[in-house]
Amino acid sequence: MKSKIHEHQKNKTNCVSKKLIFSIIAIAAIQISFSQKKDENIGSEVVNIVKPYTPTISDAFKVKQTPAVEEEVIEPKIPIKFQIFSFPVASTFLPSKGKAADVDKEILEKGFSNYVSLGAGTYGTANAELFLTHQISKTDYVGGMLQHLSSQGGIGGLILDDNFYTNALDATYGSRNKKISWNADLGIKNQGINWYGLPNYSFFDASVVNKIDEKQVFNTIAIGGKITAKDGFFKQASLQYKRFSDAFGSAENRFFVKPNFDFEVADQKVKTDFVIDYVGGSFDRRLMAMNSAYNYSSLNLGFSPSILYQKEDLSVEIGAKVFYAMSKIDLEDNNKIFFYPKVKASYKLVGDILLAYAGAEGNLKQNSYADLVDENPFVSPTLFIAPTNTKYDLYVGLKGKLANAVAFNVKTSYLNQDDSALFVANYFDVLSTNPNGYAFGNSFNVVYDDLKTWSVFGELKADFSKNIAFGINGTFNTYTTTTQNEAWNLPKLQMASFIDFEINEKWYAGAKLFFVGERKDLVSVQNDAAVFPFILDKSVVTLDSYFDLNAHVGYKFSKRLNFFLKGNNLANQQYKRWAGFPVQSIQILGGATYKFDF
Repeated sequence: MKSKIHEHQKNKTNCVSKKLIFSIIAIAAIQISFSQKKDENIGSEVVNIVKPYTPTISDAFKVKQTPAVEEEVIEPKIPIKFQIFSFPVASTFLPSKGKAADVDKEILEKGFSNYVSLGAGTYGTANAELFLTHQISKTDYVGGMLQHLSSQGGIGGLILDDNFYTNALDATYGSRNKKISWNADLGIKNQGINWYGLPNYSFFDASVVNKIDEKQVFNTIAIGGKITAKDGFFKQASLQYKRFSDAFGSAENRFFVKPNFDFEVADQKVKTDFVIDYVGGSFDRRLMAMNSAYNYSSLNLGFSPSILYQKEDLSVEIGAKVFYAMSKIDLEDNNKIFFYPKVKASYKLVGDILLAYAGAEGNLKQNSYADLVDENPFVSPTLFIAPTNTKYDLYVGLKGKLANAVAFNVKTSYLNQDDSALFVANYFDVLSTNPNGYAFGNSFNVVYDDLKTWSVFGELKADFSKNIAFGINGTFNTYTTTTQNEAWNLPKLQMASFIDFEINEKWYAGAKLFFVGERKDLVSVQNDAAVFPFILDKSVVTLDSYFDLNAHVGYKFSKRLNFFLKGNNLANQQYKRWAGFPVQSIQILGGATYKFDF
């Protein structure tokens, strides 16, 4: 009985459960049916399938050398730049050689900040360099260089001594931080030369020659500095004071300060440059007059505002230069205002591959005794010093790349100058009472003339690989003078070429070739028809063109020790850079360089 009751209850429960499930299903079906009737359009949804980002790197076209746009570029401050194994051409002249733009190559191994270099060669040549630098702190540094170069002479066919020497000391102290950088410099130089270019006059016998003291000594001391700011309208300023003197009582003071400011007006960059440039000095006498000491001074105050406009591939700088010049020769004052154009423009014809540029500029150049000696050390201490007025310099050019590693630059220009300085041989006066060693027709004077120069310049540079660099350039000039018969000692054609290459990890080599075309000078020649008194006539002479081949080879014995061998004038040309002054023939110099830290 009890089992039947349980079975009946179980059947009843199952029946209730089945009814409940059926009811739920029926209600759900009715609900879905009503919902579909209410809104048969259930809508749509857009599903975006996003592919995972997979970055790739495409091949880049690397331009090793981008043509320089004619606009201001702020370069990082490099406090000290030096190059080991470097020494001037061991000749008793300073050749006016065209400079080929070398491709910068790092010579010092990384990690060495100092070096000492010693060399010796033919003509009793001695060369020594010591470079030291030290980082005092994260911002401050100090450095210095000591140099010596000398030769005992020995040019064939000379009567007077031709030895020379140069001693130089340069020191710097500076600081660099995020907002401002500055450095202070000190330079001292002592230089000795001889006026050995004595004319071949028959009356220059032993009694005359033995009385000639052909030695000249120059002394220079310079103190200067530079400050650069990275923020604000003040950008940089440089200044220098130089004291220059010689063994004949000549003395000159030179001082300049050049501040630069940049600011923006109506979204245009305005650049303003100022200059205060003073030179003043004295000579003990004029060439042919006794008791004729005279003084000279010149003060140039310059102001140069300009506006820089840049849009896409075009860059234009438009401005002007204004100078107020105050000069005095003896007791004569001369004050004048000069105005010059300052227009520069460049346009990228093909991106950074081809760029056209043009300009019209002028300037008032301050000439000085020291600068003239740097160009021609055989001048007499009797010069007339005056500034050169460059009325305008018009130029147009094209620069760019012929290939990935080959760059070029071509330019033509027209230069119009008043009072351009020209070197001309001094006249020997048989009646002169000047006993000094420069007064025998063996020195040079400076004359001034209004000069117009049309030039064509071309340059090609190639960096074939990290081990080979090549460059060549040339300039062709034509001159038009006003009062002088010729543009004395200025060549019409100049060329220069260089090649540097790393042979392997141990050996490196290089060569430089310079060519200078014919020049003309006005010299005194003896009239053979006259016996006594001796008569000298002025005659125009043509100095032959010349080329100078220099080469070097080096061996890296270790990271610290290198050996080098250098040769100058390897073509053995005893040419004359200046009338009466032949140079040394083949010059060989060898030595070693040791790099170190302390």
